[in-house]
Amino acid sequence: MTKYIDFLKKAFSGDEVDYTKITIRSAVLLLAIPMMLEMAMESVFALVDLYFVGHLKESGYAIQSVGLTESVLSVMYSIAIGMSMAATALVARRIGEKNPEQASRSAAQVILVSFIITVILSLFGVMYAEEILILMGAKPEAAAYGKDFTRIMMGSSVIIMLLFLINGIFRGAGNAAIAMKSLWIANIMNIILCPVFIKGFGPIPAMGLTGAALATTIGRSVGVIYQLYHLLVADTQIRIVLSYFTPDFKQIKSIVKIATPGIFQFVIASCSWIFLAQLVATTGGENASAGYQTALRLMMFFMLPAWGLSNAASTLVGQNMGANEMLRAEQSVMKTVKYNVIFMLAVSLIFFFLGDFLVSFFTREPEIKVFARNALHIMSVGFLFYGIGMVLINAFNGAGDTWTPTWVNFFGFWLFQIPLAYLLSKHFGIGPKGVFISIPVAEILITIVAFILFKKGKWKTVKV
Repeated sequence: MTKYIDFLKKAFSGDEVDYTKITIRSAVLLLAIPMMLEMAMESVFALVDLYFVGHLKESGYAIQSVGLTESVLSVMYSIAIGMSMAATALVARRIGEKNPEQASRSAAQVILVSFIITVILSLFGVMYAEEILILMGAKPEAAAYGKDFTRIMMGSSVIIMLLFLINGIFRGAGNAAIAMKSLWIANIMNIILCPVFIKGFGPIPAMGLTGAALATTIGRSVGVIYQLYHLLVADTQIRIVLSYFTPDFKQIKSIVKIATPGIFQFVIASCSWIFLAQLVATTGGENASAGYQTALRLMMFFMLPAWGLSNAASTLVGQNMGANEMLRAEQSVMKTVKYNVIFMLAVSLIFFFLGDFLVSFFTREPEIKVFARNALHIMSVGFLFYGIGMVLINAFNGAGDTWTPTWVNFFGFWLFQIPLAYLLSKHFGIGPKGVFISIPVAEILITIVAFILFKKGKWKTVKV
């Protein structure tokens, strides 16, 4: 028991470790434990908001506004994740080469490029918040109700980007503990502030749905401040000084080369989710949309820790390739696949047996519960494949081969999932259930294709 406690302390400590030298099992677990907890904390943001707004008077409008806003923000997340992919790949490769100064310079350049892009897009979201909700399928009265929530969340996109991006930098360096702690801090602030701003406390008025957006934004901002301290001030392996932010166009070109397909990779997936959300709203109405968004938030609560576990593969592939340990890189991926399959099997059982209880925790409306329960049961069928697929996608990205998963996502989501969802829901008249069915079917196909391409090994030849 003592050795397990010591191992957990080591995983949480943030101490620097050479992941190219220790056993593969230890390397995967030392990275995976804090990474899973980090991503679990990211999913808590949406669940905390969903819980509190689900008990507001206009809960149907509120849940729909939160869900549709998150769907639109997923485009912002895609940019942040795509840029963080570039950061993780570059930083991990340089750390594997034992060159922390160049890793720090790469990190600064990624932050510079990402900041400029996100500011421009967030301004667009602030100006057209209500129109965006209507475009997503919300009724005019629901859009009017939720526009301030959407405006604040879109306006805080820079904070969201920094939270994802800087954590990607620390993960690439192998310091997953700092990434985890930043999300802990952000979530603690959000959990404290959500009831205060939503319901009111003392001199603070009750702001309802708008209060949820403010609480989330402030919580994330505090987490970013913690990250910046460790990036700019604390004595860590990645240490950025202001001169590193001077534009280095050769480095920026390398970043864009990796990040562009990475961004497309997640934009493709996000746009697919947006289309599915709109399809559910138009074929099933407000209750179906709210039920689907509730199911998605619950699903992401469990999926994000699995994504965190799969991030271990990204770091280990990058660092081992930097150390010219190609066999070890591949073995690290397969070990991570094994652990993620075990985790996702447990999640499938939870959703199958406890789906009704989990849904009831977030909404009292019987009609919403029915749609949420059906969505959970159908989507959970493909969880084992999700677990394998996300590890393989992260392995490609960690190697800097961001084009392969981008093409896989393009064919899997846009040329297969979207047409299938449309056919089932509208042509065959199944409605929202047809959309739910298309999700696991597409993910199974994507996983099979990704596994075949991974085994071919082209990713081993990528230079970054």
